[in-house]
Formats: sequence, structure tokens, C-alpha cells
Amino acid sequence: MRTEYSPAQLEPIAVYRLLTSTVVPRPIAWVSTVSADGVDNLAPHSFFTVSSVTPPIVQFTSVGRKDSLRNVEATGQFVVNLAPEPLVDEVNRTATDFPHGVSEFDAVGVARETSARVKAPRVAGSPVALECELHSTLRLGDSTVVFGRVVHIAIDETVLENGHPEITRLRPLARLGKDEWSTIGDVLDLRRIRYSDWPASS
Repeated sequence: MRTEYSPAQLEPIAVYRLLTSTVVPRPIAWVSTVSADGVDNLAPHSFFTVSSVTPPIVQFTSVGRKDSLRNVEATGQFVVNLAPEPLVDEVNRTATDFPHGVSEFDAVGVARETSARVKAPRVAGSPVALECELHSTLRLGDSTVVFGRVVHIAIDETVLENGHPEITRLRPLARLGKDEWSTIGDVLDLRRIRYSDWPASS
């Protein structure tokens, strides 16, 4: 027995709650930008993923027109900082709807560090920063998908193992439904099966 829904017959907030409670867990792009007036902005976006490897492109979605989107459109640059478990309170607080012109770095007390290739600062306490230049945007209804070409990657040496980011050291946060968050929990190491190794049918 299932409960059936037609999105066309639901209020948008109801559709949002259903989607964000079932498309889980969602990685968090902790996006730092700077406005044309020089005000730094920092906000978490949980509609986030890799779009392409060659060229290296990541994407996040701004639901509505938020400062992150406005700043990216104005400057053509942003940084995706990994949102780590030890900074969960800071990540959550940067989602506060501060007035335009208020820097979340300052209001929340998040330490900055200078980026290598873009004007937007990196989060000093984040183990990974992806410095991006705007590739393109795509408007979908009330949201805008932002595609950024990764031009520089900065990784804290303490999370590397044999030159590779180690998941238990990264300790990334993810968003679930409602006000729920998750950590990595159990990690399964499961190799993909090649067709040449597929067991023959009986």
C-alpha cells in the first residue's frame, strides 16, 4: 500500500518537503562569495554535485535569488568549501537570513583565508576548498543552477592518505529532510563488478 501524490495538486512547500526528505543524503556546498561592493558572503547549499570532470565543473542550486547567486553573477567567482562535522553549528548559522550586506563570516565568527585564484575567501577551517569561476547558469522555475569551473583545489594535508582525501578524516556533513543532518556513519568498501567478471547464468 502506497500513498500517492500529484505535485501539480500540492503546494510548493509540500513538494519541497517530500523531495528533500527522499533525495537524501545531500552533500553540502558551503559557498563563499564576495559582492561587487566587497562584502564577503557564506551560505550552505544542499542541492550540490559534480557536473563534469573534463573540464572539472561543480554545480549548486540557489532556491530563489540569494546573495550567493547575486554575488556569483556580479563577480563570476565563488568557492565551494567542504562542510565538516566539527563546524556543524557554524554551517547551520550561516544559513540564517541575515540582511543583505551583512557578512556571515563576521556575524557567525568563521575564520577566512585568502584564495589562490579567486577573490572570494576560503573557510580556514574547512579541509577542502574548490575555487571556481562561473561557467554558466540555468534558470529552472524559482531556482537557478550555478555551474562553476574548478580552477584550483586546496586540501588540508591532514585529511590526505597517500595523496587521496580520506573520508573518515574529511568527516563531511550532509542534509536530510526537515531540520535533520547526517554524518558519514558506516562506510562500505564495495568494488564495482566488471562484466567480464559477471557470474555466468545457470
